[in-house]
Amino acid sequence: MDTVVGIFQSQSDAESAILELQRIGIDQNHLTLLRPGTSDEQVESSVPTSDTESPGMGEALGGAVGGAIGAASGATLGLAAASLLLPGVGPIFVAGALGAALLGAGGAMAGIQAGDAVESALANGLPHDELFVYEDALRQGRSVVVAAVEDDQITPRVRTVLSDAGAESVDAARENWWLGLRDDEQAEYERSGGNFRQDETSYRRGFEAALHSNMRGRSFDDAANELREKHQGTSAEKPFRSGYERGQDYERRCRLEKRKASNA
Repeated sequence: MDTVVGIFQSQSDAESAILELQRIGIDQNHLTLLRPGTSDEQVESSVPTSDTESPGMGEALGGAVGGAIGAASGATLGLAAASLLLPGVGPIFVAGALGAALLGAGGAMAGIQAGDAVESALANGLPHDELFVYEDALRQGRSVVVAAVEDDQITPRVRTVLSDAGAESVDAARENWWLGLRDDEQAEYERSGGNFRQDETSYRRGFEAALHSNMRGRSFDDAANELREKHQGTSAEKPFRSGYERGQDYERRCRLEKRKASNA
């Protein structure tokens, strides 16, 4: 099973892409739409969260806030929907059972019947390593469409549908995200005497490793065994560790900035 993701500036374009994907035969249980939605007040009054919670996605995500949605919110998509609190991002609207699997919400979307389709998607792995890219898009007010494609022969067609609807690829969004951070990271790294041009690949790998849902809030030493297993040959490098520590700082800043914005 392939997972294809598109990031949209326009919510209406994202919803149009979902409808077109359904039209070409993608099962609705293989689709999800993520977008900023639901006021902070609605989420905070319904979702149990606290500063003492682990920043891991499964625990930090709250429960479902909404049930069925009205036509103005995209009921025509035919996807079950709920609102969730995503730490560092804020309240988001999730349409589609696949969203629960992607975000690790588990029982938070108890009203949605995931079925065998989502179980299959989970068995084949959803792109959790790219979750920070989706989060960045949502922070910017953009929408994300995720399609799990059973038949890899139609994957190119799915990509075309997303592209024709105005989607930016995850790879492009990931590069733009890094370009937005790169100058500051280079300056910080070189203040400590490092050669950023030489070490950027290892540094960036460490930075992104810190943003994986299982690594958030964990020190390098605490996560060392898992990092060593997943990033063999690089986790022991000094640039990787520096990047990892800066990635942890970045994730904390995102959470703090969102909290300040919510309280403003």
